[in-house]
Amino acid sequence: MQRALLLENVHPTSVPILEASGYEVDYRKGALDEDELISALDGVQLLGIRSKTEVTARVLSEASDLVAVGAFSIGTNQINLTAAAGRGIAVFNAPFSNTRSVVELAIAEIISLTRRMTERDRALHAGVWDKSAEGSHEVRGRTLGIVGYGNIGSQLSVLAENLGMSVIFYDTAEKLALGNARRAETLDELLETADVVTLHVDGRSGNAGLFGAKQFARMKQDAIFLNLCRGFVVDVDSLAEHITSGHLSGAAVDVFPQEPKKRGDSFESVLRGLPNVILTPHVGGSTEEAQEAIGQFVAKKLSDYVTTGSTMLSVNLPNLQLEHTGVGRIKLLHRNVPGVLATVNQIFADHGANIEGQMLATRGDIGYVVTDISDVTERGASKKLQALDTTIRLRIRDAFERPEFPRARRPADPPDVSDAQATRVA
Repeated sequence: MQRALLLENVHPTSVPILEASGYEVDYRKGALDEDELISALDGVQLLGIRSKTEVTARVLSEASDLVAVGAFSIGTNQINLTAAAGRGIAVFNAPFSNTRSVVELAIAEIISLTRRMTERDRALHAGVWDKSAEGSHEVRGRTLGIVGYGNIGSQLSVLAENLGMSVIFYDTAEKLALGNARRAETLDELLETADVVTLHVDGRSGNAGLFGAKQFARMKQDAIFLNLCRGFVVDVDSLAEHITSGHLSGAAVDVFPQEPKKRGDSFESVLRGLPNVILTPHVGGSTEEAQEAIGQFVAKKLSDYVTTGSTMLSVNLPNLQLEHTGVGRIKLLHRNVPGVLATVNQIFADHGANIEGQMLATRGDIGYVVTDISDVTERGASKKLQALDTTIRLRIRDAFERPEFPRARRPADPPDVSDAQATRVA
């Protein structure tokens, strides 16, 4: 029985999908630290996490059975993608499933902060009737500045325009403007124009410290700031200073540089207690609808990978869309150097293989060749493929849908494929 480990209370809809693929699922609610994770991954082929569990290079080097990691979230910065690719471990995430949930939270917070609902709510809870229009505005006619015009930013753009807002956006990549949205040539242009600035950038290391004192100083007087993307992108001390000074009229923050590991843990931040500031515990995508969709999406991607070899939407391996063919399939992840495909096919020819189909994709230093074979006249091809200096991981599945035999070789290890492991195809 193959094993899957799911952490951080991922949606339970993922469990039956993996079980249907022949996996015994170990389901846990909390995150694990590095040592705990290494111990828990002994004999585990599939790992599912959210944002709190760090899958480091050390974890990956110790997890000799691991075949794939599913990030049940948009972000994958908690996973060392380069180390995973170097060991032939596929990583999948959910780039679209919680987009709507994040967008709706942003809209709700923009309206709440613009109307200063936080202060009215706090006053009534304190027993004070503070009926006033002071500092309260409509969002209609105001300008929304979106930093990062990807899946979330572009959908937010459409909804904001439907509320009567003007939209300006900034992105380092070329993006098609939706509706009447206008692209800013520079970040400074956006900051000097927008009444509301919201961040929706990805988790790449180059975005660390993207927004600090210089950027806050550029924002308009009484502007509003939102961060629903990554905690390390923003200097929260500088944000607090601009709130307390009165330069900014409000802020909403859903992600933080340091976050507690589990529900119920204490939370400390310089933003606590500041006026017209909404703090939420990294729940931008945490609606029941989004979590269910994420659970199904990522589990299906993991299932597709182990059953067909499909890597479509993998964030670290070459992408191939594959289906069941009813014949044997040999999947080889290899270093992307000239001559690999010719060598592989020569090995198949030497063993009398009848190749039904073959697909190749590359991504940087990694290549992925998948070969469907109906019959061979003698065994031994798998040992030769595994012995190649360019091989990262060899995976085989025969026409009878027997469980796969993932064969990963650490860079310094000699080939180790026993005859007992060889299937009919090899």
